[in-house]
Formats: sequence, C-alpha cells, structure tokens
Amino acid sequence: MTWQRVIPVEFNHCDPAGIVFYPRYFEMTNSVIENFFAEVLDYPYARITLEEHHGVPTVHLEADFPAPARLGERLTFTLTAERIGRASVTFALQAEAAGTVRMQARLVLAWVTPEGRAAPWPEAIRSRLTRFMEPQA
Repeated sequence: MTWQRVIPVEFNHCDPAGIVFYPRYFEMTNSVIENFFAEVLDYPYARITLEEHHGVPTVHLEADFPAPARLGERLTFTLTAERIGRASVTFALQAEAAGTVRMQARLVLAWVTPEGRAAPWPEAIRSRLTRFMEPQA
C-alpha cells in the first residue's frame, strides 16, 4: 500500500535559478515521514520525542534526482513501506510533478532509546506498519 502527500515548491526550497536545491528534498522527505507517522500510524513525533523520549532517526538514505522541480510546482510524494525489521523500517519514496519523477529515495529509519541505541519497534507502531504494508482489497 502507498500513502501520498502533496508539497508545493516554494521560494525557500529553490536556488537562484528557481530549481529545488537538493538538500531541501531531504527536509521534504522528513516532513512526509513525520506526517505519515502522525496520520497513518497515529504515533506523532511529538509523542515519540517529547512524551516517550525515543527517536526515529534516518540511519540510511540514498536518492536520485532524474529531473528538476521548479518553483510553483506541486510535488506529489508517494511513500511505500518495503520492509519492517526488528528495530528498523525501509521506505521507498518518490516525488513527481506533471507526470515526471523528480526525486526517488530509499531510506531506513530506526527506533532508538533515549540513550540512542536501537530497540524493537513498539507493538503499536509495528502492527500499524504491518497493516499498512498488506495489500488492501
């Protein structure tokens, strides 16, 4: 199953030529993931960090940028959970505008303790991630 979020390309995302500056994609990627946790998993980052004192850092990230995105475009980010491990989850993420892929990424997030060590996902998150991965009829 996939989840989507639209992010309009704003002036603050762009270089002087009006093209998305690649580090801004990583900020957008984080926003997509953070909103996925809140809206789909019903486990917002505020709960994770402020209440439970845990973290969900990105521990691996690879990205390709096949075409530029420009100021004023609306990027549709599509997120897919590919694998759930004991303490990590692998996501595929694609951003597209006007039918053209602008960015593709694969990222791994880990559940970490307040001391910064990897730990098993809480059952509430694991079960929702599992349900999200299952094909819907």
